[in-house]
Amino acid sequence: MFQPDLLHHKRILITGGGTGLGKGMAHRFLELGATVYICGRRRQVLSDAEAEMNRVAPGKVRSLSCDIRDLAGLEETVAAIWKDGPLDVLVNNAAGNFLARTEELSPGAFEAVIGIVLMGTINATMACGRRWLQAGQPGVVLNIAATYASTGSAYVVPSAMAKAGVVALTRSLAVEWGDRGIRMNAIAPGPIPTEGAFSRLLPRPELEQFARERNPLCRFGTVEELANLAAFLVSDGSSYINGDVIVMDGGEQLQGAGEFSALGRLLREDDWKSLKPRKPPKAGP
Repeated sequence: MFQPDLLHHKRILITGGGTGLGKGMAHRFLELGATVYICGRRRQVLSDAEAEMNRVAPGKVRSLSCDIRDLAGLEETVAAIWKDGPLDVLVNNAAGNFLARTEELSPGAFEAVIGIVLMGTINATMACGRRWLQAGQPGVVLNIAATYASTGSAYVVPSAMAKAGVVALTRSLAVEWGDRGIRMNAIAPGPIPTEGAFSRLLPRPELEQFARERNPLCRFGTVEELANLAAFLVSDGSSYINGDVIVMDGGEQLQGAGEFSALGRLLREDDWKSLKPRKPPKAGP
């Protein structure tokens, strides 16, 4: 379906690009000819991912350590990338989330998730967007949203709030910046297993089975499927798609709003205790 040079000459930054969905997208973009930058907090994770990807596309990937919540630090990172040449695409993928009863959350828990998901997305979008606008250069921003951004979901309230803000940002800037050559879109994925994520959000195997069976396709999505959709949306082949949020969940949302809402009837008291974070979540690599 995809030509091997689909993203040739595209320079792409992926936040949270060292693991999970971000790493999967980075691999696919490299296969399609892009030059890829990945950023995140954990230097060793990024270095390992860079080394792995360099075996696939030597010299086409570079990792940079930064915390997207730190605007000054992020500006330095983006400025360092721009020294090699301007970016063409920004993928706002970094996220933080956990399952919890909302009344048990501290203000710090809300701040941590909103800081990563919403403020981090704003920071990266502004850092790239202002440079594109000043130079009169076109650009593409792809945000990773969530199916529950439009409906809300119990037990992931900070994430639902932050992702709703990301969707509003996507749609608002699609209109404001569209006539100046900047496209904004988002993907709202349903459950896609990635290393570490499912153990935090679905702590027992039977809960995974429940989530799988409630999906109309009776399965989870794959990183490869999301990466292919992302590749299309950042390519020139989708140049008339702007301000859209593409739901990719096997039809799960049509069967009932709130991806995690039903878990309240299934989790035991000891499950809630085991899910409590010992400290606020960190930004993804």
